[in-house]
Amino acid sequence: MLSITLSTLMVLTTWIAAGFFALSAARTARTPQGAMGWVVFLLSLPVIALPAYMFFGHHRFKSYRDARRQSARTVQGIKDFSHNYAVNPEALQVNPAPFEAVAGLPVCCGNGFELLINGKDAFSRIFNAIDAAEDYVLVQFYIVRDDGLGRRLRDHMLAATERGVAVWFITDSVGSHSLPHSYSARLQEAGINLVDPRTRRGPKHRFLLNFRNHRKTVIIDGKVGFTGGLNVGDEYLGKDPSFGAWRDTNVRITGPAVLQLQLSFAEDWHWLTEEHLLDLLDWTAQLSKQNFAALIIATGPGDSTTETGSMMFFSAISAAKERIWITSPYFVPDLDVLSALKHAALKGLDVRILLPDNIDHYAPWLAAYSYFDDLRAAGVRIFRYNQGFMHQKVVLIDESIAGIGTTNLDNRSFRLNFETMAFFFDRNAAQQVSRMLETDFTHAFEIIEGLDQQKLLIRLAAPVARLFAPVL
Repeated sequence: MLSITLSTLMVLTTWIAAGFFALSAARTARTPQGAMGWVVFLLSLPVIALPAYMFFGHHRFKSYRDARRQSARTVQGIKDFSHNYAVNPEALQVNPAPFEAVAGLPVCCGNGFELLINGKDAFSRIFNAIDAAEDYVLVQFYIVRDDGLGRRLRDHMLAATERGVAVWFITDSVGSHSLPHSYSARLQEAGINLVDPRTRRGPKHRFLLNFRNHRKTVIIDGKVGFTGGLNVGDEYLGKDPSFGAWRDTNVRITGPAVLQLQLSFAEDWHWLTEEHLLDLLDWTAQLSKQNFAALIIATGPGDSTTETGSMMFFSAISAAKERIWITSPYFVPDLDVLSALKHAALKGLDVRILLPDNIDHYAPWLAAYSYFDDLRAAGVRIFRYNQGFMHQKVVLIDESIAGIGTTNLDNRSFRLNFETMAFFFDRNAAQQVSRMLETDFTHAFEIIEGLDQQKLLIRLAAPVARLFAPVL
């Protein structure tokens, strides 16, 4: 009798908890589809759905967003400095207003642009920049490994500290969960500023899958900045035989846009530690002779109710008049971006999506196939890169906009991760990116077969994988 009573009590408790979290999902999910999916899942399969919601659910958005807004000085600093270098909108080939609204910053003139193709060139330039630092270095990567490349980064940071250069270092607890304590301890002993894992806010272990900081940023003295797809691990140099050659892209930035990138780092540091860096960093921009117009767009779940990641892509796609070329390792777009891509293709624009054929995560790789038929019917061309693993995140619009950064074309980057994209509103920058992507397309094949012509596993699994699109 007692066991029956306990079982009944457990069932009742489970249903009450499921109902509570269903109500929470209905109030806090950022899309109607996400809210409906969680409500149905929680009420129909509470035993499975409850732990899933604890890992994947959006119920922490409000408190996370409110905490980030406490960084009022950083936000004000963004507004104060940016207007000094604002570009005349009439000088641009596109209307910058949507991009500026998403970023909360104006497009700035006087920027320098250097395209860094693949890990060898990118890390060579990054390490040389760290070695040339005079005052400080800011380093942030989603993944840092204790391998050959990771130890090289460590040694360059240690050498900078020995010269009297201040170093701040951020990694993501989820992405760098395998980084041993000894790595961080060595840096901390040398006087490098780290985030204490015991007191930091945000996800602290690999099972809290949302709110990852996916940014990859290196800043030198407020004068030189780097961002792009590269993390710190030997596989990013093509040394992992399971991936083969690693195709990625970073960009080296000079000019006022570096300060926008620096402000994003300062906000992240404040969120994690409640410490302000504003008074410790240099906010004097050095104008580049290239004089490119640029804007750093930092997006994430701490933003307002506007889906800034999705809106950023929507703004770029909507600005196109001739072509839209996008490369991403993952393709799980939301309905708005999906519709924008199809609408552009229906207008006759050259719309191409370049994805890797190699697989690192099966779920998004499979889910992508469920979108292809609909896109191809509208005229969008889908390509698979097959010369190793392609990880770059690049957007090219006509010969007017080139975007390089960390944002994947998926819901996780749009809504659940903190990301950074560097947009250059310049014909020269766009032409350089165009030449790079033209080469990439020669190492890819176009998908012309429908889903019903794919292998049995893909035909069966792709629609199932798409059900998890809100968290992929």
